[in-house]
Amino acid sequence: MKKIQALLISLILSLLTSNSWGQNTFPNKPVHIIIPFPPGGSTDVLGRLLGASMSNNLGQTIVIENTGGAGGTIGAAKVARAPGDGYTLLFHNMAHASAPALYSKLSYSPVSDFEAIGIVTEVPMILVARKNFPANRFSEVLSMAKANGNSLNFANAGVGATSQLCEALLKSTTNSQWTSVPYKGTGPALNDILGGQVDFICDQPASTISHIKAGNLKPIAVATKNRLKILPQVPTFSESGVPGFELTVWHGLYAPKGTPKDVTERLALSLREALKDPILIERFQEMSASIATPAQANPEALQSFLKADVERWKMALKAAGIQPE
Repeated sequence: MKKIQALLISLILSLLTSNSWGQNTFPNKPVHIIIPFPPGGSTDVLGRLLGASMSNNLGQTIVIENTGGAGGTIGAAKVARAPGDGYTLLFHNMAHASAPALYSKLSYSPVSDFEAIGIVTEVPMILVARKNFPANRFSEVLSMAKANGNSLNFANAGVGATSQLCEALLKSTTNSQWTSVPYKGTGPALNDILGGQVDFICDQPASTISHIKAGNLKPIAVATKNRLKILPQVPTFSESGVPGFELTVWHGLYAPKGTPKDVTERLALSLREALKDPILIERFQEMSASIATPAQANPEALQSFLKADVERWKMALKAAGIQPE
């Protein structure tokens, strides 16, 4: 009898400590989502909303960690080095795909050093100016740039940030000149635009819409095919003298390479459930963020899209004359 009891105890302990048991009960402790930009920017706002909704359906706390710097590559590298157990995730925007074209000594591969979980959202870009800027349309900005471009100060959130990519593509597309002013994140850049120290930034509505509605930022043009429902009075770039200029920012969720498939599938399921959350839907819609469909919010869709976008940005930035650092 004692031998049987000992065998039973041994079997139970084996089950409790086995990998399969741990995976089947995932998550059993808080999950950390790394946002590779400082607080206050669009990706930070969207990531925090996503984390709150996923926390509800996972039944575990989700801790948001901002690890900014180098266009999102420092935070991405941190996740690439993390254990592949599903407890450290990366919420990143399209800069994850453009990084190989911008950094010649990138310490990780966006494609092969992560496990894709799913696409989350796509957000338009909008050009805004300080509230007392004399021009109201981008055609007027172009005229000013041709007359004395060095007097115009164009802020961005640093090399590799979506605001920097938008500015660089806009400059090359229009063959314009102005002074680029890089910051360490969208928050500090917006603070200086609000204070009147710089003139413009091209960024997402998540970080600009509240300031626009309060009258503290002047919207100039949106980088979409059609005008935005939340800002119907703001013309597109096509309407403003730059035909076909469109740029939207997509966001995805990733885990480190080697994370078990059943864990990434559990996280993908949580992502899809989060994207049905009425609170998240309402807040995303307020920022003109298009919510990913169930077919997009899965590992296969994100992995395929990421691979294609890495190549797209290599070609686009090369055509714009932007060389990797």
